[in-house]
Order: sequence, then C-alpha cells, then structure tokens
Amino acid sequence: MSLSRRALFTLEFERPPDAIDRLVRVHRTAMACRVEIALPEEDTTDVAAARAALDEADRVEALLSIYRDSSELSRVNREGAAGAEGVDPEVVALLEACERRHAETDGAFDITSSPLSRCWGFLYREARVPSDAEIAAARSLVGMHLVDIDAASRSVRFARPGVSVNFNAVGKGYALDRMGAVLRAHGVRQALLSAGGSSVVAIGARRGGWPIDIRSPLVAKARLGRVRLRDGALGTSGQGEQFIVTDGERPVRYGHVIDPRSGWPANGVLSCSVIASDAATADALSTAFLVGGPELARRYCGEHPNTLALVTADDGSETPQVFGRFKGADLE
Repeated sequence: MSLSRRALFTLEFERPPDAIDRLVRVHRTAMACRVEIALPEEDTTDVAAARAALDEADRVEALLSIYRDSSELSRVNREGAAGAEGVDPEVVALLEACERRHAETDGAFDITSSPLSRCWGFLYREARVPSDAEIAAARSLVGMHLVDIDAASRSVRFARPGVSVNFNAVGKGYALDRMGAVLRAHGVRQALLSAGGSSVVAIGARRGGWPIDIRSPLVAKARLGRVRLRDGALGTSGQGEQFIVTDGERPVRYGHVIDPRSGWPANGVLSCSVIASDAATADALSTAFLVGGPELARRYCGEHPNTLALVTADDGSETPQVFGRFKGADLE
C-alpha cells in the first residue's frame, strides 16, 4: 500500500510576473502547517500587525487542537460522554456552525467522523483497508445527531462514549478568518493569508485580484484553473492529499476523505475548490462537495448566493465543473 500528500494550490506570485510587485512574507508553523501572510512591499508598516495575526493562529491552535491534551476541544472530547460544562463560547459557536454545515450538506460534512478516519488509519498516517465489521462499529459513533450543543448553558454532551469532534476540516480556515480579523482591526487593507496547501484568505486586492493557481492533486504541475481573488476565501480538498492503493492484480485506490454516511472513502471527485466569504465555510464546503459530488455542489450554490465551486471529476478530464459565482473572484 502507498500513502501520499500534495499541496492543492500554488500562489502565482511565488514567481512574480511584471504585474505584481515584490511582497513581504511573514510566516510561522501553526495548525501543523506553514501559515503565511503576504504583504505588498510598500506596506512594510503592516509587519507588526502580521506578527500579531500569527499569534492569533497560535491561540486558535491551542484552543482547537485534538493533539494537545490541554486544548479546550480535547477537554470536550474527554468529558463529552458525561457532559462537558462551561465550554468556551468560541468552541460552542464553531460547533454550531459545523452543525449547520452538516444539515445544509445532507450530512456530507461531519466533524464527528474521526472514528472512521481512525478505522481506515488516516488519522495517524497508518492507512489500511478495514473490515466491514470495523467500519460498522466506527459508523455507530459518527453523526451530528450524537452531539447535543446547548449554547445558553455552554454545554456539549455526546450520546455515547467513543463519540468525538474534530475541527481538522475547518481548523486552518477558521484560524485564517481570525487572523484576518486581527489584520483588519490593525487597519491592514491588502494581504493574502494562506495555510498549508489548501486554505486562503484575501484582504483587498493586488492589480485586480490575488492570483491563485489551483493544482491537480494527482498530476504534478497540472493546473486545473486560476482565480484572481478579492476580499474572499478559498478552500480546496482533494483525494491526492492522502491515499492508499491496495495490492493485487486489480489495485483499488482509496482517498483519505471518508463519506461519513457510508463509512467508505468518497469517490468520483478528484478535487474541489470553494470560494466563499470566509475560509471556515470554504474549507467545510470543499470537503462536503468532494464527498457529495457535483449534484450537491450545484444544489448548494444555487441555494446560497455568493458561493463558487469548482468540482473536478475523477474521470481523467482534468476540467472542473463550475457552479455558482462569487463577486470577488475572476476565473481565468
């Protein structure tokens, strides 16, 4: 079996064309990836604000990481079966937002799916194909109906032991949103924030929009599309980030994104990019549409104005289907 990971977008200004001036970059490792803020060279007075924004990323990681026993989310997961009380209001609000995304996407987005990722070995990069019985056992612990959120009392209760919540699918985007709020509060008018190879927030615009190339997760250097983004966020999910290929005469390739409704890896979609007003939403929807496919993307974008999705089928075409629109995004 093989396991792989690859970034899903590149920022065109890594090789600046004449139309883009030089940039100042401020970066740090947070949320298990490189978090970076790019500023126009003439705005070097904003570097102090960028450092304050990176401090905010550290704060969000300390609050939401499941890999830190001291985080508030880890406490919720430890105490949830008995009822976690006095939960941080920020965590409660994010849980409620994820609950709404779950309902809006017919369950394709689900922050309780860690038991399935663990069952398949993707959570700790030890991928394998589990038995049907193991998948069934994991599925019994998955579903937002198993999580009771009471915002008034700031309590979270799980229906049974073994249930847990994980913000991995939205954590980077949420951190970028909070960082963007810090920058705006400091008066920053132009910046591009990125986390790893999947999440971006654009503040203002450079020469009509910050240029972002969306790459194929399977074919090195293959560009699926280019977007110029202004005052918006982009999230991308792809089956090439992690996968396993079974041995044998007829190998089967399983991607790391699990359909929480079936317990099996999602199939039929190679990658999905979503542009929305905030990065947490864009990240959540890119995962949901990777699971639910073009039909879910078409329905959601039709019902939610100012949402744009590019969905690339896993059929060798390398041509994304485009649904909806975002007023701050121009496709090239």
